[in-house]
Amino acid sequence: QVQLVESGGGLVQAGGSLRLSCVASGRTFSSYAMGWFRQAPGKEREFVAALRWSGSPAYSDSVRGRFTISGNNFKNTAYLQMSSLKPEDTAVYYCAATTSWSWLTITDYDYWGQGTQVTVSA
Repeated sequence: QVQLVESGGGLVQAGGSLRLSCVASGRTFSSYAMGWFRQAPGKEREFVAALRWSGSPAYSDSVRGRFTISGNNFKNTAYLQMSSLKPEDTAVYYCAATTSWSWLTITDYDYWGQGTQVTVSA
């Protein structure tokens, strides 16, 4: 059993910052990449950022320059530093991990956390 647990969500004013954390527990596994996705009410889950241990990170156009992903391969841990937050960033944020070499789409990911709510007030 593999579990990913997110934390750090909350309520923040527009222009503020939050730092999300994701920690894996349970069965030991070797991830190829870890990523962050988000889902707003009535919307499909969308890609936010991902970090592959063998290369550079990737970001969606909507968050590039404002969000920064980091992590630790050995610990299967990921972080998402969010700055200059906007109301449209409001969503449930999910951490995910993949053991495959594909890492840029939702279907590539094997393990998911339960999500943490981020609410940005205008």
